[in-house]
Amino acid sequence: MTDTATTEDSTVHEGAVVLDVHDLVVEFKSGRQRVQAVSGVTFQVRQGETLGLVGESGCGKSTTGRTLVQVQPATSGSIVYQGINLNGLKGKQLRQLRTKIQMIFQDPISSLNPRRQIKDIVAEPLVIWKRGTKEERAAKVREMLEAVGIDPDVAGDRLPSEFSGGQCQRISIARALMADPDLLICDEPVSALDVSVQAQILNLLADLKQQFRLTMVFIAHDLAVVKNVSDRVAVMYLGKLVEIAESDELYRAAAHPYTEALLASIPEPDPDHVSGHKALTGELPSPLNPPSGCRFRTRCPYAQERCSAEEPLLREVAPGHQVACHFPVGEASGMVAPPAQTAAVADN
Repeated sequence: MTDTATTEDSTVHEGAVVLDVHDLVVEFKSGRQRVQAVSGVTFQVRQGETLGLVGESGCGKSTTGRTLVQVQPATSGSIVYQGINLNGLKGKQLRQLRTKIQMIFQDPISSLNPRRQIKDIVAEPLVIWKRGTKEERAAKVREMLEAVGIDPDVAGDRLPSEFSGGQCQRISIARALMADPDLLICDEPVSALDVSVQAQILNLLADLKQQFRLTMVFIAHDLAVVKNVSDRVAVMYLGKLVEIAESDELYRAAAHPYTEALLASIPEPDPDHVSGHKALTGELPSPLNPPSGCRFRTRCPYAQERCSAEEPLLREVAPGHQVACHFPVGEASGMVAPPAQTAAVADN
């Protein structure tokens, strides 16, 4: 798989902020109760950057992605894209801005209309917005299908059912690019594909990012996948962000016990390999009744009394490395000592 951490991307974090999400909350009704799928999430994405958003199923990462494109409305908080708060937009104004933020969905087959030909599916964004003549639209369809590795002469008149999952995902990507977006939200775009096809799609996305100068939010549950496509990684647990760091830094010196557990779950081809990380145990708590204090404490091997009484907030433990943990693990470069250890040193 191609490593996307190129020299050209090394200064990406110095670019302008394209997406600024602050204190985002998304709630759903569950009978007479309300459940917070996303609980006060805050992050920024800079121009040309790929931010990986990773966590277990049910942690709220896909809900976050759907809320970024306003498929799911936010309960509170703000989503500011290019200086405009999307939560305050409605009607035509929101529809126009949406063309600049496109989404690739998890299931490539069900995201395509089974009754329409591929050339019509890909052309639909231009038809809806009445862009170009019929000939110009056909030329654009051909260009985008070729860009994603699909032969327009062979595929144009066929239906989605005649293609594999990987081919359907390529077609979905072509459709998403038709409106010339600046920001692409990828909601687990490879989780339903074979491993060999996953690598092809990831490399394709890396190439398209450079070709079309895209900014991306890449959502996945697999840290091994996220590492190869992301400049920074945000780790999410039960509706909250628990750690944010540059990709290499996160894998080198994970500071949150949950991130450590996710790293331990990455399979190694060596049967004699012994992971230096502690594996994740226990069941994910119900979001209807999350634990007090730190939400991860019921599964954390390092939990102490403070963890149940006080909710940890994101704080910087090294340059560009934030963690929401009272007692961060590891020895990341520049990491501050945990509060309890700091007090012990002072007493001595």
